[in-house]
Amino acid sequence: MKKVFTTLALGAAGILASAPAWAQGSDWGYEATIYLFAPETKTAITTPDGRVEGTLSFSDALDNLDFAFMGAFAASNGQWSFMIDYMYNDLSFGNDTPGPAHSGLNTSMTTKILNGYVAYRVYDEETAQIDLAAGFRWFDTATTMTLLPGAMPQRTATADANWVDPVIGARAQVAFSDRWTGTAFADYGGFSSGNETWQVLLTADYALNDNWLLRGGYRYISVENIVNGNPFEFSQSGPIFGATYRF
Repeated sequence: MKKVFTTLALGAAGILASAPAWAQGSDWGYEATIYLFAPETKTAITTPDGRVEGTLSFSDALDNLDFAFMGAFAASNGQWSFMIDYMYNDLSFGNDTPGPAHSGLNTSMTTKILNGYVAYRVYDEETAQIDLAAGFRWFDTATTMTLLPGAMPQRTATADANWVDPVIGARAQVAFSDRWTGTAFADYGGFSSGNETWQVLLTADYALNDNWLLRGGYRYISVENIVNGNPFEFSQSGPIFGATYRF
């Protein structure tokens, strides 16, 4: 699967890199975005010995962040657009546990999420546009959750896997003024028992000039799958801030 993903990613990168050459004379537009997603993170692994779950609150997210990178790129021409969004998070955090069975929970989690979409505009007016999208979500996780010893001995649950889910989605954009617009995006995928993923993204966008756009809003993303025979759950929700360069 990693070889397949690498081939697809390199192929997509090659197409995007060569787009200006083969799109000469056409009306292509591009957007590059760097953003900060500072969410509450929840993860859970259910093993035969029971469910282990951890939560990192929004207020503690930056203190517990070891490394992160988040960025997106989009290309559009007429009614068609192509979008890629990548998130990398390396988190380590601890939680208290109720009762004397365990003295605490330590979670170490590295996640990588790549979203790719092809979208087609089905409604286009001066102040509002709607796109329908289809694509994929690649999710990679290396998660270790350790219940520290108390009355019960130490117990560890792990999830180390990656997979690709097909997704479908929709995006709506509304212009409130010459500078202010609003964007709503939602997708859903997985489509099988025990394997489900979805997200919602809402932003308010302010145009500084013809090239630069500032964005702020809210994002929720959820991923569920069976990893090594055990149900795995991951979700993040919280504010998002970004800057977009259009060219």
